[in-house]
Order: sequence, then C-alpha cells, then structure tokens
Amino acid sequence: MRVAIAGAGAVGRSIAGELLENGHEVLLIDKAPTAISVERVPQAEWLLADACEITSLDEAALQRCNVVIAATGDDKVNLVVSLLAKTEYGVPRVVARVNNPKNEWLFNEAWGVDVAVSTPRLMSALVEEAVSVGDLVRLLRFSHGDANLVELTLPEESALAGTQVGQVEWPEDTSLVTIIRGTRVLTPSKEDSLEPGDELLFVAAQAREEQLEDLLSVRRADD
Repeated sequence: MRVAIAGAGAVGRSIAGELLENGHEVLLIDKAPTAISVERVPQAEWLLADACEITSLDEAALQRCNVVIAATGDDKVNLVVSLLAKTEYGVPRVVARVNNPKNEWLFNEAWGVDVAVSTPRLMSALVEEAVSVGDLVRLLRFSHGDANLVELTLPEESALAGTQVGQVEWPEDTSLVTIIRGTRVLTPSKEDSLEPGDELLFVAAQAREEQLEDLLSVRRADD
C-alpha cells in the first residue's frame, strides 16, 4: 500500500515509522526544510514541497496513493490537503488530523475527509474507556455513512455474557469487528462467546449507538 503523509513533524514521522514496519510504501511531504530529516525515517521517500499546491501533489504522484494522511499542525492545511486528495486525485482513503477540537465539525465528507482523528477526543475517550465498564465510548468518527468506531467493555452482569456472537441480534448498521480479551486480539466468529471484561470494538451508525449500548449493558433477569 502506498501512503502519502503531509506533515513531517513528530506526528507524521511516527505514523510513517509504524507504516514502514508493516511493509507499506510511505512518502513524507513537508514545505519546511528543517522538517526534512531523512536520517530519522530513512526508509521513507521524502519530498520538500507545499502539500497545498497542485504542482507539489503532481510531483508526489498522489493518484498512485491508496491513502493520504493530512498530519500537519495546521487545520486549514489539513483540510485543503484532504479536499485536493479526494477531489483532484481520487485517493480512496483520506485521514486527517484535527488540531483544534472547535474545528472538528469541518472534517467531513464535504472536505474529502474519510476519517478525522482528534487527539483531545481520542485521549478523553481512552480515559473514559479505562474507567467505564458498560458505557459506550466513541473512539473515531468516519464521515462516510455517518459511522463511528466505538468501544464497550462487557460488564459481568450483562445478559449477553456467555452468549455466542452468532446468537446475538445486533442492531442494524452495526458490525462487531474486534474482541480484545486480555492480551489477545480476536477476529470474531459466530462461534466465539462474549465474556465479561471483553473489550468489544464496533463500527456502528451514530443513530444505533444508544441501542447498542442498551443491548450490551442490559442486566440479567436475576440481578
């Protein structure tokens, strides 16, 4: 997979390193000469250019990218990069960093953003996840289809504890994608059972989140 990252700061370099370790092809783009630190991520391609300029993106061959990540520290730049990547180059997946939570509402399909990542939101979600069992926590928002990545830790008293995944009537527009059980990451099958303490990750329509939380948190009749 070919990935272009606009912004070669600490965030961009960190993402690049992870992707390279997983065998992907990565191009880092930044207009600041001081940001071009090839020795820090030597396996990546580097381009000294303004990612908001069409000529720069032509040079980066953005049309060959499977994913573009707008990871600069400037929300305006990230929005412009996202819009150009989607509308001018037809990049299938555009991920954008939200620096100011007040601007989060702008990072949507209209601006070419498929996934908006807000660090303050993610941090608060992780804090909530750490202390809340039985409460649905929204981790990421996907623009297409108005869907979110949500997490819930199954409480001991849940009526679904011990139930097989295939026996559960999940709400519409909801998909269980991962079960985290201790140190194990499970791809759920119909035969897998739901156990108390499981961290369940779903992609779900926002309108179904309350219904999903009620389904998972409902207490057994004898409680």
